[in-house]
Amino acid sequence: MPESTLKHRSLQEDNTTADQDLIIEQDWQLPEFTIKEIRDHIPKEYFNRDLLQSSYWVIHDLAIVGALFYASTYIDYLPTKFQWVAWPVYWFLQSIVATGVWVLGHECGHQAFSDYRTVNNVVGWILHSFLLVPFHSWRLSHSMHHKKTGHIEEDEVFLPKTRSMAKLPKRENDPEGDGPHSIFEDAPLYVIFHLCVKLYFGWPFYLMFNSTGPLAKRKEKNLSHFNPKTSIYEPRHFWQIIVSDLGLVLMLGILVYAAKMTSTWEVVRYYALPYSFVNCWLVCITYLQHTDPAVPHYSAKVWNFQRGAALTIDRPYGFGIDYFQHHIADSHVAHHFFSTMPHYNAVKATRYIKKALGSHYLRDDTFIPLAAYRAQNLCRYIEDEGDVLFFKH
Repeated sequence: MPESTLKHRSLQEDNTTADQDLIIEQDWQLPEFTIKEIRDHIPKEYFNRDLLQSSYWVIHDLAIVGALFYASTYIDYLPTKFQWVAWPVYWFLQSIVATGVWVLGHECGHQAFSDYRTVNNVVGWILHSFLLVPFHSWRLSHSMHHKKTGHIEEDEVFLPKTRSMAKLPKRENDPEGDGPHSIFEDAPLYVIFHLCVKLYFGWPFYLMFNSTGPLAKRKEKNLSHFNPKTSIYEPRHFWQIIVSDLGLVLMLGILVYAAKMTSTWEVVRYYALPYSFVNCWLVCITYLQHTDPAVPHYSAKVWNFQRGAALTIDRPYGFGIDYFQHHIADSHVAHHFFSTMPHYNAVKATRYIKKALGSHYLRDDTFIPLAAYRAQNLCRYIEDEGDVLFFKH
């Protein structure tokens, strides 16, 4: 299994007395920069939002989605043996481009699409409804992820289990130490199976149950993103959730109508299967942006916004995927520091942010399937107590 290319750093020798009282694993160095210091490194024009340029990318993506759909209508004319190859190729390629559409909706949710909130919300609602995403419902919960990235107790996504949540004995009484705790845990088939379950079902489970967030961790019930009265939202959000649900109802109605006009199988192979792989991309991207055995989580005692944002990992996917997914994965550090910066500027700003962060900038060039396997295998839980805590297995 390849080692992470991310580096651990040593504590500064001039730690304050307060820092010396902290429980810090692996001699991690806590950064001390401010948002202003980072922002001052970036040219001001990179913070500008251009409605025309953003609209171009919407047209660009939808045109390719349409072209792929049109091309797929000719697959049935191929010899049967070629159809078995052509359909999975279509599903894979369409999922890559449709994830780019999701990213543009994501940009609308952050108000990075344009200077006009109404335009952002309308475009985001349309794009995300097309992909069966409840736009405002997701937007509101996602904002909590940005506000609390890397926080041990309050991050919104992929909040790590603690030792006690994993039902393991206390460390001093644990004969296996930091793990593994089962002969199956390191078995490749076991790891791959659980990784596939996470990738394929993670997104719908998050929408239906907020499955990896802090409220679920506290075992609160009724956490569906489709319910305006869930504890995820405030009463003032009620109608935004209803509007989000309406978008899904309309899209589902279109799909049901299409199935009646053609067949259920036609809707499945042209829409549902590529859509399911979009969900896999979303989970994979989000999971690997914040999960690695070399990257910790912070307690409330040491966490602040900029420290949490700096725990984000840039990961290039290669093979043109970064282009079609608008560099959501390899310029994500910039996005976490400045979420209203449009994607076409985040790419350019990354080199300035890298310089500003120095050794605190995180990037991992590990081949994505291997990085996902490593994260699934080695990132199982954290200790119950501590201020800078790393994953263990």
